[in-house]
Amino acid sequence: MLILFRLFYEFFKTGLFAVGGGLATMPFLYDIAEKTRWFTKNDLTNMIAVSESTPGPLGVNMSTYVGFTTAGIPGAVVASLGLVVPAIFIIIIVSKFLKKFKENPYVEAVFHTLRPASTGLIVGAGWGLFEITMFYFDKYNISSKFIDLFNFKSIIFAVILFFLIKYTNKHPVLYIALSAVVGILLSF
Repeated sequence: MLILFRLFYEFFKTGLFAVGGGLATMPFLYDIAEKTRWFTKNDLTNMIAVSESTPGPLGVNMSTYVGFTTAGIPGAVVASLGLVVPAIFIIIIVSKFLKKFKENPYVEAVFHTLRPASTGLIVGAGWGLFEITMFYFDKYNISSKFIDLFNFKSIIFAVILFFLIKYTNKHPVLYIALSAVVGILLSF
């Protein structure tokens, strides 16, 4: 029972402060991983891959996944509710007052400052994913060999995928499916 309360609490905080969508939840998820040890940073990259390739918002998919792996179906429900409840309340409150205060300079100032804050959260999350995906810090710390720092399979695949996306105009689902196949065949 205590684990369900903790799941709700951690994801409630994430839902309350992660302004900017699913990727903005990433720094909060890193924090949850560090504090609770419910999942590792590598687990987080796998969760992101699955969440990005399945229907639904990234944050909700990830909260459901963490809740399920931590406490089964009740955990999935509680963690998902914890993430979305703050948004529901905030949307209700904002909808009541936004029409009335839309032209208020203070309200405009708040929205202008939320944009760079959410951008910073998303960039931070992107950098964290980049580090985990492209580098082997643990391997480098053990061997101290510069060559052991880099995940060459991921770097080469990222460059190939970048050029495929840039020079072919295919649907994003195709690139996700291609990435899944390459990951299975090359044991990423």
